[in-house]
Amino acid sequence: MPSLTDQVVIITGASSGIGEATARRLARGGARLVISARRSDRLGALARELDPSGARVLAVAGDVTVEADRRRLVAAARERFGRIDALVNNAGYGTRGPVERVPVELIRRNFETNLFSLIALTQLVIPVMREQPRGPARGRIVNIGSVAGRIARPLSSVYDATKHALEAITDGLRGELKPFGLDVVLIRPGFIRTEFIAAADQASAAPMENAGPYAPYLAGYQRGHERLRLVAGTGDDVARLVERALTATRPRSHYAAPAHAKLFLFLKWLLPTCVIDCLVRLQK
Repeated sequence: MPSLTDQVVIITGASSGIGEATARRLARGGARLVISARRSDRLGALARELDPSGARVLAVAGDVTVEADRRRLVAAARERFGRIDALVNNAGYGTRGPVERVPVELIRRNFETNLFSLIALTQLVIPVMREQPRGPARGRIVNIGSVAGRIARPLSSVYDATKHALEAITDGLRGELKPFGLDVVLIRPGFIRTEFIAAADQASAAPMENAGPYAPYLAGYQRGHERLRLVAGTGDDVARLVERALTATRPRSHYAAPAHAKLFLFLKWLLPTCVIDCLVRLQK
């Protein structure tokens, strides 16, 4: 079984939430980390907390949607540590609102962050992993998806579509990289208590405040979210799965957490589409 010790792991979106929890857990396991996010102050504070010496945790502030920042991230990892053993594609956010009312530009922006930039960064890392000598573990790419990638919900269709697309990219990439000894894993979090909800509210303020004929359904939508908070997991629930994916001899193709995520995915597999539609449709 591979050990986390001395694995060089890039984590995007590491300044908060799942990314921060993953950085903390992997650092405790002995990994050498390259953490990235836009908020340089929080990123730097996390790096100093995890490794005051600065020898094992490198903070590289940047925007994953900017090509120059992606290239700088990969170059910094190689310059500091000489290799890249794993990439955890975690950066992302949610856009909400009725599809009819969400400007296409906002939809494009969400896809740019959650999918296209993830693909572009992965394209930079694959040749490094394929060509470098075998290290503490063979190269692994871990994509943070969502239960929403399997179960689309009203007023969340845009975000859910980015995660649906990520499912396809992950599954296809797994087959492409297997001949080279590289593993690709998808993790499907359910509802997690992080800053994600507040960020989604901010990004979606305009379409949600101008919901038009959908406005009468917003209260029911919010009640559904409040019910989910009762079963919400933590960032570390997901971080544990990332650790498992990086240390398993043969990692599974998909992981899910917490318990309600596994239940929802099971119901998606078990029940016909018409029943799922009835369970998630808008209610007043």
